[in-house]
Amino acid sequence: MNKKYPIGEFDFNKQWKVKDLPELIEDIRSLPLKVKAELYGQSDEVLNSPYRDGGWTVSQVVHHLCDSHMNALIRVKLALTEDNPTIKPYDESAWTDLGDYEISMKSTLRMLTAIHEKWAAVLNNMKKKHFKRTFHHPESGIDYTLLLATAHYAWHCNHHLAHIQLVTQNQ
Repeated sequence: MNKKYPIGEFDFNKQWKVKDLPELIEDIRSLPLKVKAELYGQSDEVLNSPYRDGGWTVSQVVHHLCDSHMNALIRVKLALTEDNPTIKPYDESAWTDLGDYEISMKSTLRMLTAIHEKWAAVLNNMKKKHFKRTFHHPESGIDYTLLLATAHYAWHCNHHLAHIQLVTQNQ
């Protein structure tokens, strides 16, 4: 098994359809519940275990999900309110060294839950035409439609859930 990409890499060439949205949005909406289920009753030793050599710990993955998905929510809102805005990338690895990665997992899970509740509400209230709106990612050079971004972030949810499961389901 490829521990870096346990569910495979995201397929940027796949032609996503509006009919795919209910499943994609459900993957986004339900991530916090799935993460909480995986972490329930786990020890600090498990939380501080990396999913692969050189990889993040379970705790770092959960904190990263908050960071990434907070940015995702903002990117969606920018795309809905501006014409093809250029989003601000960030250094994911550098963010793992900041003080908020030391706060309790309980606080982090509350934040993840709130982000996903807001994000799913925005996505569920969008009209079909809104998923054609775009934002520009300056590092990749991609103009993401909100349909592609939703698919990519749904994959991101499942990608990191699989990282967590590499540790929690092998205890």
